[in-house]
Amino acid sequence: AIHSVAWHHEGKQFICSHSDGTLTIWNVKSPTKPFQTITPHGKQLKDGKKPEPCKPILKVEYKTTRAGEPFIILSGGLSYDTVGRRPCLTVMHGKSTAVLEMDYSIVDFLTLCETPYPNDFQEPYAVVVLLEKDLVLIDLAQNGYPIFENPYPLTIHESPVTCCEYFADCPVDLIPALYSVGARQKRQGYSKKEWPISGGNWGVITQSYSEIIITGHADGSIKFWDASAITLQVLYKLKTAKVFEKSRNKDDRPNTDIVDEDPYAIQIISWCPESRMLCIAGVSAHVIIYRFSKQEVTTEVIPMLEVRLLYEINDVETPDGEQVPPVPTPGTGSNPQSIVPQSHPSTSSSSSDGLRDNVPCLKVKNSPLKQSPGYQIELVIQLVWVSGEPPQQITSLAINSAYGLVVFGNCNGIAMVDYLQKTVLLNLGTIELYGSNDPYRREPRSPRKTRQPSGAGLCDINEGTVVPEDRCKSPTSGSGSPNNSDDEQKMNNFIEKVKTKSRKFSKMVTNDIAKMSRKLSLPTELKPDLDVKDNSFSRSRSSSVTSIDKESREAISALHFCETFTRKADTSPSPCLWVGTTLGTVLVIVLNLPPGGEQRLLQPVIVSPSGTILRLKGAILRMAFLDTTGSLVPPAHETWREHYEDKDEKAKKRRPVSVSPSSSQEISENQYAVICSEKQAKVISLPSQNCIYKQNITETSFVLRGDIVSLSNSICLACFCANGHIMTFSLPSLRPLLDVYYLPLTNMRIARTFCFTDNGQALYLVSPTEIQRLTYSQETCENLQEMLGELFTLVETPEAPNRGFFKGLFGGGAQSLDREELFGESASGKASRSLAQHIPGPGGIEGVKGAASGVVGELARARLALDERGQKLGELEEKTAAMLYSADSFSKHAHEMMLKYKDKKWYQF
Repeated sequence: AIHSVAWHHEGKQFICSHSDGTLTIWNVKSPTKPFQTITPHGKQLKDGKKPEPCKPILKVEYKTTRAGEPFIILSGGLSYDTVGRRPCLTVMHGKSTAVLEMDYSIVDFLTLCETPYPNDFQEPYAVVVLLEKDLVLIDLAQNGYPIFENPYPLTIHESPVTCCEYFADCPVDLIPALYSVGARQKRQGYSKKEWPISGGNWGVITQSYSEIIITGHADGSIKFWDASAITLQVLYKLKTAKVFEKSRNKDDRPNTDIVDEDPYAIQIISWCPESRMLCIAGVSAHVIIYRFSKQEVTTEVIPMLEVRLLYEINDVETPDGEQVPPVPTPGTGSNPQSIVPQSHPSTSSSSSDGLRDNVPCLKVKNSPLKQSPGYQIELVIQLVWVSGEPPQQITSLAINSAYGLVVFGNCNGIAMVDYLQKTVLLNLGTIELYGSNDPYRREPRSPRKTRQPSGAGLCDINEGTVVPEDRCKSPTSGSGSPNNSDDEQKMNNFIEKVKTKSRKFSKMVTNDIAKMSRKLSLPTELKPDLDVKDNSFSRSRSSSVTSIDKESREAISALHFCETFTRKADTSPSPCLWVGTTLGTVLVIVLNLPPGGEQRLLQPVIVSPSGTILRLKGAILRMAFLDTTGSLVPPAHETWREHYEDKDEKAKKRRPVSVSPSSSQEISENQYAVICSEKQAKVISLPSQNCIYKQNITETSFVLRGDIVSLSNSICLACFCANGHIMTFSLPSLRPLLDVYYLPLTNMRIARTFCFTDNGQALYLVSPTEIQRLTYSQETCENLQEMLGELFTLVETPEAPNRGFFKGLFGGGAQSLDREELFGESASGKASRSLAQHIPGPGGIEGVKGAASGVVGELARARLALDERGQKLGELEEKTAAMLYSADSFSKHAHEMMLKYKDKKWYQF
């Protein structure tokens, strides 16, 4: 069977590719048998036998050169014994045969040649290979056939995208900095020539501000993209998985069984463009903080913290039906083991009863790590197993470079870390944030192992200070009653037996639910956790998957560092953290920071709940702050500078850039807190904490993403709802500005990746391989056509190959002469009315169509022919002169030959 055919440029030969892995070359004048048969990858057998059959050659191209052997380029044709070999492209040139392996299956290929005319020497210089997930260009002019460096991002989906963030109006020096460190990551061995496909023009109008897209992937990699123009250009790639030990087989990974696939997948990205600090949260309950540096360093010991973030209250009934008083066990960081920086994972892998305890899901490398210029590890934080309970996935994350703090939360609670001093400042269960002001009066449900109460009172000052207002007392040091009677001992033994049985059953159910739910929640699965009822969406308010009563868990859903009023009686703003939960509660935590410079690294940060509680309907999604003029108050940040410099200079330069109002402002200068939840938005005046504006965004659906963005020198709230509507509201008045039905929520990929940014831009992943950008800005819409640019550019047609006179006379074969081209209407216009003209009769329906064309069309064509007549006559005159010159030349040469051979006899020839 024949799969493809390719011609030799002279038209005398052609080549065929066959299903048995052979190539046959045929002469046009000898059609009975092939001129040559080639098996490129077949083993030549002895005794003249035919080679063994190979895989089909799907496509072949036959390209000639003026000064050498022709190129035969083919795909497929490998022998059947090459099992597991990657797809290959074969280049045969003379006696050499090069086999080029590809990363993906070959869809098609095309040879780029110097001439567009198929009847001239082709002179190939490159091969374009279209793969399933890439586009490769091979340089045929260099030895070894290197590939061209691809300037376009054709592998955005080489690992599935699990999350993305969109930043507009970034610092002007940020893109050049990322590009400079990304250029060093490029592989060696590329062709020295530039990318040969150069058609098209850039748009006339470009955006005046820079835009950056950050994508997190399932393999733990992070990519930075320049999205300033309509094109997407990759700047820098960061591999977060290289900090962890990779397990070679399943037996070596007992701790990662909570995530069967993609244990390094990125879930949340928090980035400060001004300071270039980067923080990511992964699917295995790990957080990594990165600092940008232009210098290469080798880290001997990777700094690491392990955090026990688990809120449990015992609820076990005695044989008499009485309940044991609940023992709060939030784990506030008073345990030194949880906050001392460790150079390697804890070796305590099980508790006293055999349950896994104090073990992180991933193992950090304990060998020196060479870090290239770019983002380098500052600190690794991991949540650990607690009494057989796996750590829960992180639901929210925030970093602040001015304060030197990072905070994250999940369905168990919240943890705050000082990444400058490498200490845990706060480690509280969600209910402990309320103190005695819990409006829900929740009762404990899950029976768990009794642990020593860690207390929520004063902690060691060297490990951060937590001072809840309602419980400023020393932590208890014992458990149970001081009396050690026999009855109490029996009761304790009975309780332990009940706990053990309950724990075993809970562990079995927990592991099954955890594995199943982790698979569902993995970004690569893309299975929505949504219930569609009457065209509306309802969803669980909790991401907890490790307890039967998971619906009662209150997860941390939003975090925001700011400098504002924390209490009603405050006269000046102060640094604080606003915490939003899935039950619609906003809590405020006060931060008491030490002075800058050396004191910041020596004195502890004091953290204390303020007692301020605000309520909204639905889970909290986003928080922001406005000043009295309605302008956005961004969080304080630190400007970037090289980290590895003289310590004295660094201490002098460390001055956080606070863009919040100064501490000396008057009481009358208020601020406004903007809070957006799944159902509504509120604008609250500070410090009075009065709600001055309220807007119910949706009743039948819920908000998937809400962002406070700047647009046309003003601030607005942009929301994307699960029913497909994009809505914007003015700030601070919350008046509806836009309500457009855009697209319905068809899968969780859209919900996970949709994000707004400044200047009316938004994006989401429309498929696993495509990023969809959209705009709700009128200015961008008006300039869109000018920004798009042109795909094609007009070029002059190359000159056709010149056959020469003698080649056409003696050796070129028959050449067809087009009478219409010389004497027809296309060259000389319409003939005179006095000349006879052949008019074909009406040939059925075609004649009827021609007769019905109408007088108007005939007049238009006559006018057009009249306009072109002068130009055609000029061209005809030039052609006639050329023919006259050719005839004179022929007559001259013929006369010379006649004189030369006139007196010679036949034997003298």
